[in-house]
Amino acid sequence: FFFLSFFLFFLLLGILGEDALLPAPQNISILSTNMKHFLTWSPVIVQGETVRYSVEFQGEYEREYANESWISICECSLITVTVCNITEDISATVAYNLRVRADVGARRSEWGTLKGFFNRITTSLTPPLMKVIADGYHLLVELEDMGPAFQFCVLYWKKGQESRMQQKVVKEVSSVVHLDTVEAGPDYCVKAQTYVEAINRSSSFSQTQCVRAQGGTSMWLVTALISSAGFAVAALTLPFLTWKTSKIFQYFCCPVAVLPDTLKVSETPTQLILCGSEEAEQCDLMVHVMPSEEVLRLWI
Repeated sequence: FFFLSFFLFFLLLGILGEDALLPAPQNISILSTNMKHFLTWSPVIVQGETVRYSVEFQGEYEREYANESWISICECSLITVTVCNITEDISATVAYNLRVRADVGARRSEWGTLKGFFNRITTSLTPPLMKVIADGYHLLVELEDMGPAFQFCVLYWKKGQESRMQQKVVKEVSSVVHLDTVEAGPDYCVKAQTYVEAINRSSSFSQTQCVRAQGGTSMWLVTALISSAGFAVAALTLPFLTWKTSKIFQYFCCPVAVLPDTLKVSETPTQLILCGSEEAEQCDLMVHVMPSEEVLRLWI
């Protein structure tokens, strides 16, 4: 009994020693909604220590063409939280495998692997949040921006005339989507669903919302007209302001020097040359006649 207790004591010391393996992360699962994917797992508890985690993934290409290699997710390397955003790494509609490892100092665990594969085609799609607006004679809808992967199928109809339902496909979400011009008085109803082309799947439809068209002046139309007018004014004034600004900079950087009147030349260069030539010729041809008395006086 003594030797058995002694053996168990040293075995326990070995398990608790610095070289002991950490337990692998457990309960590894995927939370995937609206094409946003998160890997989660249960924390590894080590008293008095901070446990860090690293995540790797393996896609179809790595399994079949790259010797079953794994790729590390840089954003989830040596993190202290038990969740990893893998949305950017799940970039194809194929089966992915994922695994997590725990580290404390020089000690690390075995890899804990996700049970089964994950394919983004299984993501949960929810109906879009929306708000229906009747602005004058215009039926409008505001849709939640769910990212570039999402399109929207919007159905609208006059209340009581579901058989004459109309459809509008919205590929890019703006602030407000104009559905149709309607008549004042009746109620109009709208519902919408999301569609993701990458996985060829649609969500269920949202709850139907109905509004009554009141007619009158449309604030949406007024806003659009004001915006158009503002754009036109900006398009006309911007070139003038640019030209004026360039002139101001030119004046300060390269001012124009004013010559004094004495340095100004009123004649053209050709006239100056001709004038100079005529004076020279006149000087060469000038003859001065002196009386004989003066000549004699000079000789004396």
